[in-house]
Amino acid sequence: MDVLIVGETGRTPELRHEVPLTILDPFVYVESGGRRIVAISAMEASRIDALGTDLEVRPFQEFGADELRRSGLDEYAFMNELTLRVVRGLGVTHGLVPRGFPVGVADVLRAGGVELTVDQNVFDARRRAKSEHELAGIKRAQKASEAALTAAVDLLRRSEPRAGGRVVDGSPLTCELLKERIQNVLVANGAFASEIIASHGPQTAIGHDNGSGPIAADDIVLIDLFPIDLESACFADMTRTFALGAVSDELHGAHRLCMEALELAVANVRPGADGADLHRQVCGLFAEHGHPTTATKKEGEVLRDGFNHALGHGVGLAEHESPWIGTIGEELAAGDVIALEPALYRSGEAGIRIEDLILVTDDGCELLSEFPYAFVASS
Repeated sequence: MDVLIVGETGRTPELRHEVPLTILDPFVYVESGGRRIVAISAMEASRIDALGTDLEVRPFQEFGADELRRSGLDEYAFMNELTLRVVRGLGVTHGLVPRGFPVGVADVLRAGGVELTVDQNVFDARRRAKSEHELAGIKRAQKASEAALTAAVDLLRRSEPRAGGRVVDGSPLTCELLKERIQNVLVANGAFASEIIASHGPQTAIGHDNGSGPIAADDIVLIDLFPIDLESACFADMTRTFALGAVSDELHGAHRLCMEALELAVANVRPGADGADLHRQVCGLFAEHGHPTTATKKEGEVLRDGFNHALGHGVGLAEHESPWIGTIGEELAAGDVIALEPALYRSGEAGIRIEDLILVTDDGCELLSEFPYAFVASS
């Protein structure tokens, strides 16, 4: 069975893994008989040739693109018909495709007699062990995250209580100010974040609340950064939580427990470790201290408090990808890059989350995150 991927590399990580360039328009990738073939517009052909890989470039003109352009088809019908011609022209009769394969294209191919089999696990496995180019990109994105978080923490530490809120450099300390400073540093370091989580107070109890508004004199601030390295399109992922002013002993205790959970999980990361087992171990630790978890809750119960999400996930050309580390888990393998993010939430009050990025090695793991874990940022 031949491998078939259709899309653009910006939104199709399976394709970006095979063709390490940002290509904005859809094209066709085929693996057949030991050949790796890219059918693409002529304007992109030289860029792919310059990679010096074994990719065989076939311009769309070889498959009648010019004639189709004159036929009066709209852009979508043109691309569908062109894709069918490419697939037939390359002799593909049965293609193995990822689960995100465009359904409109799939309908046209199947109607044209091409059999398609969806198997995302195959494509996940191809991307699990990162290429040298991808791993370098992940590490750059992580360094950019750490530089950006350093800048954000500098604002937190220098902020001073005033009229119930906080002021830094003569301006109110807000989530928006933190995100602006973070984005500026990310871009200066060759990365970019389409979203940034910099939340405070009760917002931190909602795992993916991006955060907004002024930060109080006594407050909790959660910063979760998952930027993309602009050169490789690979992600990093890291979270820290900070206390400003006087916060409760309960929150200090929750931070210590999340740190213990992270240390427990990291200590057990190695090839062959089961992601579901890692998740259960952390849930067991939290449950021993009276916190609800996804592994110990009642069937059908919706958790808003405690540890209410998976322990972690793979990171690479997507910010969340295989291997999965949660109630549904996968066996870890050398070359995996994973994020582990134990957390404790109390709805309407506050949340604590700590997240590190980790490379699974042949005999254990390597911590890619080098940012400190200090909870107290400012008095």
